[in-house]
Amino acid sequence: MDGDTIHGVLALCIPIVAIVMGIGIGMLSVWLDYKKKKELFELHHRERMAAIEKGIELPPLPAELLAGPSRTKCRDPLKTGLVWTLIGAAVCVAWFLEDRDNWAWGLIPTAIGLANLIYWAMTRQAKTESMTTGL
Repeated sequence: MDGDTIHGVLALCIPIVAIVMGIGIGMLSVWLDYKKKKELFELHHRERMAAIEKGIELPPLPAELLAGPSRTKCRDPLKTGLVWTLIGAAVCVAWFLEDRDNWAWGLIPTAIGLANLIYWAMTRQAKTESMTTGL
């Protein structure tokens, strides 16, 4: 095989491997989450059966079993906002120093960061208001 044929085969294999690995990693993540929840349910079931046999009060169902995947939890909007804002500012400055035409692309992450900071300020204000009113 000559060099062009090998490069052609590799050029075809790279996207195929990337797609298969991407789907495979997603499937593995779902399977591992399922397996973890199944083991937690089995352990909780055994605990409840032992409590029933001994006549002890049944323990409540843990919140971890009812909650969704951990990746859906909201991150800290203050930290996320600061990170995005500083990334956007750095991109703006770097492109402005190098190439004066494309510096505006840095405004996209800056806007995302500012949106997170505004969200953080609004939720913080709402929390303090609800604490002072007793709701």
